Amino acid sequence: MQKVPNDSIFEGMAAYVAVVNAGSFVAAAQALGHSSSYISKEISKLEKRLGSRLLNRTTRTLSLTDAGRAYYERANQIIIDAENAERSINQLQETPSGLLRVNAPGSFGSRHLLNVFGEFMQHHPEVKLELEFNDRVIDVVAEGYDVVIRVGAIKDSNLVARKFTQSRMVTIAAPSYLEKYGTPLNAEELTQHPCIVYSLLPTPTLWTFYKDGQRININVEPRAICNSSHIEVSMATQGIGITRVPLFTCEKEVRECKLQLILDDYDEVPFEIFAIYPHRQYLTAKVRAFVDFVVDTFKENSV
Repeated sequence: MQKVPNDSIFEGMAAYVAVVNAGSFVAAAQALGHSSSYISKEISKLEKRLGSRLLNRTTRTLSLTDAGRAYYERANQIIIDAENAERSINQLQETPSGLLRVNAPGSFGSRHLLNVFGEFMQHHPEVKLELEFNDRVIDVVAEGYDVVIRVGAIKDSNLVARKFTQSRMVTIAAPSYLEKYGTPLNAEELTQHPCIVYSLLPTPTLWTFYKDGQRININVEPRAICNSSHIEVSMATQGIGITRVPLFTCEKEVRECKLQLILDDYDEVPFEIFAIYPHRQYLTAKVRAFVDFVVDTFKENSV
């Protein structure tokens, strides 16, 4: 197993390189913010550890031995590499750049985030974007995403979640369906209609409504079960049955009268939509810039 260098090795190396570059112990001490005696002790410890004299020094002159010259060439390059490494990390913290991996629910992403992504990349040309739209549950850390857009409550307290908008659940059906089968007048009548349900919910066939603060649970009969809100909306538009989805998945179809809101006199229970990322400390510039951009774009307006 390779031995890991300790801090004293790097301190002695830095002191030695500073002395050679500055041409004196005094100038090196000023450059490093230490005393001359500290620099002298570090050089002495370094020479003892190496078992070789690196510098020939008098009160007036300073010269390198052959060993000192060979050590300086290697040590100076190590110091330069270390400074470049720190500079590259600092740049990541200051300038949005590099690959940004983002995951979002399919219907929300395609309907509300595509323009956001485009505008963000116009503002930050050094950022490369990797997008994935799907409705499955994502493990943010294990799957290596920088930001995940999530609908509803966040259970993992180890993640940072910033709310940027909200929506609500709506019950919808095509006008052709309602003309043929009638419009339910209350939630209980949904049991008499074929429904389209979302398979990724814990209890897909259990629909919850609220009236005057009271919770009402309805077990519906599924005619179709699917794992995408986009598919639910499409099937409802074709008159297959009634479905219940977030408003952001169907607002365009409702506006164009392809779908109709029903049972909309029940209490509205809004749910929040978040941008989630793994760490608050040492946040990279690309993540900070993207999350700030999303929050600023929506300004917590409902969708």
